Amino acid sequence: MKDAALERAREQVLAAAERRVQVRTFFDEPTFTATHVVYDPATRRGAIVDSVLNFDAASGRTSTRGADEIIAYVKHESLTIDWLLETHAHADHLSAAPYLQGKLGGRLAIGREIATVQAVFGKVFNFGAEFARDGSQFDHLFDDGETFSIGEIPAIVLHVPGHTPADVAYVIGDAAFVGDTLFMPDYGTARADFPGGDARALYRSIRRLMALPEATRLFLCHDYKAPGRDVYAWETTIGAQRSGNVHVHDGVAEDAFVEMRTHRDATLDLPHLILPSVQVNVRGGRLPPPEDNGARYLKLPLDVF
Repeated sequence: MKDAALERAREQVLAAAERRVQVRTFFDEPTFTATHVVYDPATRRGAIVDSVLNFDAASGRTSTRGADEIIAYVKHESLTIDWLLETHAHADHLSAAPYLQGKLGGRLAIGREIATVQAVFGKVFNFGAEFARDGSQFDHLFDDGETFSIGEIPAIVLHVPGHTPADVAYVIGDAAFVGDTLFMPDYGTARADFPGGDARALYRSIRRLMALPEATRLFLCHDYKAPGRDVYAWETTIGAQRSGNVHVHDGVAEDAFVEMRTHRDATLDLPHLILPSVQVNVRGGRLPPPEDNGARYLKLPLDVF
């Protein structure tokens, strides 16, 4: 069956050679997370993709240090932020999107399948009836193939499940922001063992992305520095992934990938911040409401994972 959304994305990338979005990346080393400010240089309108709220698990203290750096950059460059984009509900860092939205405006958005993730983790954390499981914590829920724009530069959303059921990639002009689905070619691919994850779906999502033109710029959400590489990196291309991704380069069959991914995932520890991150991020990055003493609390489920 023809993939109409992918065909539109391909046409968009090929047409974007003379009008490229600008990207400024902020890297949070404690969580190995890359936050991207992407904007149309002509209109100065832009979006922030996958932001980070600093969090110290030992003390339970949050900080907006990294988000404030982004705010300072946006103001210095005279940018207007129209979107706060999340590629998925992250399990390794807390989102700063609500804080950034309060300072800069814009609409908070994620893929429509966030409702599936909310249903799963609503049970894990035993959230009460006050926790909506319909994605209403976000201003907009994107469907696969839905189009929007950054300034005058067209953008399209591709649903790329596997790491989680809700992952999306944002193809903006000639650049694709793919979240955790892919890492740098020398590091490989995302894990698929979280609740709702699926290694076979991940393979098919990656192959879908790799059908984009080889010159498509890829911006990743994380980097962990593969052995032998001394610097962090978060930008690559579809061509580099197809020829050199250590897990899923051209020629790797689906069954072989699933076997590798399943065995590898079984050896991985859970992310250090998974418990605080998920219960905040399924709320659209909002902290739990304060209790009657004015303090906010995160849950720590015992013997669940």
